[in-house]
Amino acid sequence: MPPVLQKLFIQNYAIIDELEIHFSGRLTVITGETGAGKSIIAGALGLILGERADSTVLVNKQKKCIVEGVFGAGNKRGIKRFLSANDFDTGDELVVRREIGTNGKSRAFINDTPVTLGQLNELSRLLVDLHQQFDTLELGETDFQRQVLDALAGHSLLLDEYQTLFRNWQRVRKEWEGLKEQKRQFDKEAGYNQFLFNELDEAAFKENELENTGNELKMLNHAEGIKGALTKVYIELQESETPLVQQLKVLLNQLNSYASFHPGLPALLQRLQSTQIELQDVAGELDRISGQINYDPLKIEQLNERLSLGYKLQKKHGVNSTNELLEIQQQLEEKLRAVLHMDESIQQKEKESDQLFTAAGKLAATISAGRKQQVRSLEEKVNRLLVQVGMPNAKLKVTVTTAELNFTGSDSVEFLFDANLPAGQANKSGQFQPLGKVASGGELSRLMLCIKSLVAESIDLPTLIFDEIDTGISGEAARQVGIIMKELAAKRQVICITHQPQIAGKADAHFFVYKEIVKDSVKTNIRQLTTEERITTIAQMLSGEKPTAAAIANAREMVMN
Repeated sequence: MPPVLQKLFIQNYAIIDELEIHFSGRLTVITGETGAGKSIIAGALGLILGERADSTVLVNKQKKCIVEGVFGAGNKRGIKRFLSANDFDTGDELVVRREIGTNGKSRAFINDTPVTLGQLNELSRLLVDLHQQFDTLELGETDFQRQVLDALAGHSLLLDEYQTLFRNWQRVRKEWEGLKEQKRQFDKEAGYNQFLFNELDEAAFKENELENTGNELKMLNHAEGIKGALTKVYIELQESETPLVQQLKVLLNQLNSYASFHPGLPALLQRLQSTQIELQDVAGELDRISGQINYDPLKIEQLNERLSLGYKLQKKHGVNSTNELLEIQQQLEEKLRAVLHMDESIQQKEKESDQLFTAAGKLAATISAGRKQQVRSLEEKVNRLLVQVGMPNAKLKVTVTTAELNFTGSDSVEFLFDANLPAGQANKSGQFQPLGKVASGGELSRLMLCIKSLVAESIDLPTLIFDEIDTGISGEAARQVGIIMKELAAKRQVICITHQPQIAGKADAHFFVYKEIVKDSVKTNIRQLTTEERITTIAQMLSGEKPTAAAIANAREMVMN
């Protein structure tokens, strides 16, 4: 289901005081006398589409201008992607609002959340396609022109497959370029990295070595004092004239003979015996440690040199521990190893990139062929429709030229136009020019209508709004425009501001814009017409303020048919 403009609310914009329009989901027509304010409504709508705000539209300077559109979001993928990317709720309804304050400052909102004008413009392009006189129309944009050919060729799945390939190629190519840049940097740093690694590798530090060396050095520097203390304690425990261990043994023997006379003595004797055994063990351990400690000036010198080297390297690399130095050594080794394998990785990525590019190129060629097959058919169909809508001398020419491989393929698609091609000059070179240079606003709008009517089922079109599409036509041409709009509106919402009764007669909903005097001021208002009111209004459009019976009969036939 495509997006639909359900309601438009306008307050304090130009000569509009306040009005609200509820639109049909099919073909809505807006008519009214010249100067009544039909195009003012289109101008107000332009505000919520992201056009620049002008404080001169505030006739009443005491209150702000508000334009608000309520849209049924439908299931358009582009809208859902936009809402998701900008963290908006993805509900069934979208409210887009623009305000111009009394100070002239403009603010924009989507579902009551403030947004930038850029965000508003991006969303609005997905919701509404507004065609006004002198606009730079979407039709002149290369991307839309390509979409038309792709829609006719039925390229949707093929294009999705190609774009997946193209994205993968871009990703792999970026990785390849990254590897090459990384190698360039590694090559620059390789010599220095090798020097740093060799320095650490030659030092051959072990885990926690510097910390342990510092502790050992402290012990060696105090070796004589430590050894003297250990020896003294050992002698007191084991080898003095009255060693403490021997004294405990004597005391145990003295108490042992009385152990059976008091219930508390056995436990105490057990504790004394354990103490005597523990002290004897301590004495042995003290003697062992003392035997290991010797003042060694040569070893002290070696340890000092080791510490000095370690501290120097720590300072150089800005770290504070042996393990951090070992981590740096490992990182340097990995970088040096990576350089050795980098060429292989680069070659592999280059090969992968080439394979993806070739595959994408083949698919792009298939897509290009499909586009070119649609050119003649599109030209013929559009040119026939141009005759129907009152442009018998106008011709569309479609060119498809080869371009550098890009996200949409390998083609540059351009629509060329000649609005007044004389008979017999259909193939004369130099007559066709880009659309914006040779077509007027009304001609472009009718051309857009013709093209979009052909692809309405294939392209995810937004609501189409045509303002003054009927400039310079009447009679049968206007009737044909109405027929094409009616057919297009069966697939997409169409809103048309028109002067032509033939177009107004095709409407599913018909609104009439009029001026009225409110408190001595001229104001624009709008109302939806009943069937009988439509007949009268269309009859007036046919023959004047007081329509003839024939005009009324003609109008009735238009409305009823």
